[in-house]
Amino acid sequence: MNVTLRQLRAFVAVAEAQHFTRAGERLGLSQSSVSTLVRELEENLGLRLFDRHTRMLRLTQAGAEILPLARRAMSDLDHVIGSASELSTLGRGRVSIAAASLQAAMLLPRFIRRFCDEYPGVKVALHDVTEHEVIEQVRRGEVDFGLGSSAATHQDIAARVLTSDEFVAVMPADHALARHRTLQWHMLTDLPLIGPPPGNAVRGQLDFALAREGISLIRRYEVALPLTILGMVEGGLGIAVMTSAMSRLAHMLGLVTRQVTDPLIRREISLLFHAERSLSPAALNFRDLLLRQGETLGRA
Repeated sequence: MNVTLRQLRAFVAVAEAQHFTRAGERLGLSQSSVSTLVRELEENLGLRLFDRHTRMLRLTQAGAEILPLARRAMSDLDHVIGSASELSTLGRGRVSIAAASLQAAMLLPRFIRRFCDEYPGVKVALHDVTEHEVIEQVRRGEVDFGLGSSAATHQDIAARVLTSDEFVAVMPADHALARHRTLQWHMLTDLPLIGPPPGNAVRGQLDFALAREGISLIRRYEVALPLTILGMVEGGLGIAVMTSAMSRLAHMLGLVTRQVTDPLIRREISLLFHAERSLSPAALNFRDLLLRQGETLGRA
């Protein structure tokens, strides 16, 4: 059986107009084309849908029973076509992003607002999770893509570098080191430091880079959340080494940041997505917005 949408439209138009010629005018088809489509539908269904007489055309009992079903099928197909059109033109849709808490709080919100202003019918869902969970959510297909500093070491994860920032020292404004415009790493080795625990991706990148220079930092306090780290610095428990993305929040708390050199160490922020899954039109547009604005992303 090979029932087509054109056959159903022709059948419904003839049933409503009770005339092949008027149905053809409604559909923009010739009378013969409409008649052929209805005949093909009857052959496909194995049913006679109309009683045809010289001056009269009326539905058979089978045709009367098929008519509401045909209307419903056409409505469903029109809904599918309309939905596909809305999705392709971003009239509606959904974008889901997983990001480490720092990127979720400090980098993404203004870009989400910009995207939603342009495409108000698209819903953007932001998942603020740990660095490790960003990759896992991408791998499981729970989000369209992720944003974080973790390097994608899995074959099914692709990465596009968006931007980068640098590691800085964060301290109270009255700290002795605050009088320096820049610091060197050796100036921090004997100070009480506050930072994330072992296993944290950002700490891992920093420790690896410093180890190549023969430098080792000892954290007196190890806490997971960046906001907690800043709170402990503000409370006078020590200084922290964090990425410059935290500078704006640090300054709001009355803290100061100082660049640390010899060497200057940078952290890359990447867009992570599943290499074997395609993105929806909405997700593609949001991804392209981030890629276009990668440099300003780091300064958001």
